[in-house]
Amino acid sequence: MVRGKVQMRRIENATSRQVTFSKRRPGLLKKAYELSVLCDAEVATIIFSQKGRLYEFSSNSEIRKTIDRYRRSTNDAAMYQANIKQNILRLKQETTNMERKIELLEVSLRKLSGQCLGSCSMDEIQEIGDQLERSLSSIRERKAQLFNDQIRQLQAKERSLKEENAKLLAKCLANPGQSTTHPRATAIHSQSSPCTDGETRLFIGLPES
Repeated sequence: MVRGKVQMRRIENATSRQVTFSKRRPGLLKKAYELSVLCDAEVATIIFSQKGRLYEFSSNSEIRKTIDRYRRSTNDAAMYQANIKQNILRLKQETTNMERKIELLEVSLRKLSGQCLGSCSMDEIQEIGDQLERSLSSIRERKAQLFNDQIRQLQAKERSLKEENAKLLAKCLANPGQSTTHPRATAIHSQSSPCTDGETRLFIGLPES
């Protein structure tokens, strides 16, 4: 005979309810024990009957240790959730403040570019003009500084070239009889065939004394 499906609702008859409780309670505690042994899990089961009688099972030596662990876990989870909510609220507030600042900066930028000036008062127009004058003065100072730096670099390069030219001139005057042939001209002369009487030689350097 097939067993019918039991509907999950409160048993109205007190006697039947007590009989069902007496039959199912040991099975529940047995399942808790099997789960703790098979899966090496910490399991605690607490049952109060309708009359207030306590039935319990714990895989730990004391069920109070499991209860304390449960309380710590729930407290940590509650604190974690509270911290998450606080962080979300803080981030929302920062986002709102940032959006407000961006909007103010966009309005100020439009005013500096000459737009949306119809609603500005005389004092605001004067402040915008003063700000533009300060910005223009800073730009001119920076431009002058860059020009001065470039001039100093060119002057230093000019001095370096003059010193090198003076050294080369002094070297040439110290050795007037020594010809300084250009390396490329020397290479071309060495690769060509020996000169004949009808050939013209290419010579680079100071004339011999």
